[in-house]
Amino acid sequence: MTNDKKMKLPRTTLILVLLALGLGSFVYFYEIKGATQRQEIKEQKQQIFSFAEDDVQALTVKTKKLTLNLERNNQSNNPKWLIKSPISEPANDAIVSYLMDLLVKGKSDAYGGKLRTLPTPANQLGQFALDQPQATINITLKNQQRHQLILGKHNFNAVFLYAQTDSPTKPDGNVNVLLVPIDFEKAVNRELSEWKQSESNVKSTPLPSNLPLPIPTNAK
Repeated sequence: MTNDKKMKLPRTTLILVLLALGLGSFVYFYEIKGATQRQEIKEQKQQIFSFAEDDVQALTVKTKKLTLNLERNNQSNNPKWLIKSPISEPANDAIVSYLMDLLVKGKSDAYGGKLRTLPTPANQLGQFALDQPQATINITLKNQQRHQLILGKHNFNAVFLYAQTDSPTKPDGNVNVLLVPIDFEKAVNRELSEWKQSESNVKSTPLPSNLPLPIPTNAK
């Protein structure tokens, strides 16, 4: 009887050790490693768009007072962007980069790790000023895929803007309205002069070294 008990103890201990190891592995892979992966997925889902800055070939920014067509300068990185219309000039890279950063890294307002979307019937988008938006941004990628962001009015506390992307209308006839950073308003509502490359950034052409020196006017 005593010998049987002595033989069963190691077996029970071994089972407990194996259970503890299994539980520890589960905690590591699900709670620790899995939590990191879930956070990455959550962050990705919160982004307005999934493309990278280098994927974008052209932008069209349409506001109530200006329609601006921008195209990536494939010949040089200075400037990185060119204005194609309503004028043809180098673009202010800092201004365009500010908008690009919002498009690529900007996130919809999130609550509890989920996108804050407001399912809205298509015929009621006017309550968010999305039927007559303050701005529309059309994005063309290098692979010719196209995306669109429509910017409406402020939300109730003027912290976000109501917006609509090119996501399809759902089977129930609703459209998802997003809350996006209000910084978009500043990024697009600019004068044409702001979109142009500033004079200080235009490289001056060096003068030839063999030019004759000017003659003083009082020389005799």
